[in-house]
Amino acid sequence: MTEAIDAGRPAVPWHFWLVTLVALLWNGFGGYDYTMSHLEGEAYYRQVGMTDAQIAYMATFPVWMHAVWAVGVWGSVLGSLLLLARSRWAAYAFAVSTLGAAGALVYNIATPGLLDVMSPVMPTVIVVVCMAFAWYAWVMTNRGVLR
Repeated sequence: MTEAIDAGRPAVPWHFWLVTLVALLWNGFGGYDYTMSHLEGEAYYRQVGMTDAQIAYMATFPVWMHAVWAVGVWGSVLGSLLLLARSRWAAYAFAVSTLGAAGALVYNIATPGLLDVMSPVMPTVIVVVCMAFAWYAWVMTNRGVLR
């Protein structure tokens, strides 16, 4: 029955499953980190080695920043699941996630004194990875691998 459904569609390249696995693991950790940050807060931050200044910074996040963070994280988790389901909507989920991650990066850079406390390296890496997943999903959609 699968052959009838996939008739006329290109074969799934081996790298698709590798990228999907990496996306699930990377973004699954992002979901775990977000959840633990909100459920355990300071205890979790101390467990992962954050300094007092970094913990204080996290406590000052405005509500809208939590929303931006949530869009970034959960958009990527959704994108990973949609990639696994071979849905063309994965590209859109990753694109929205990229906007959330970019918003968080801009906040980190634009907040006075924050660069003394939090490095912009990891937020920048996150934006680049989100863009890479969005690009990959877009390419796989254009090749007909995602439907």
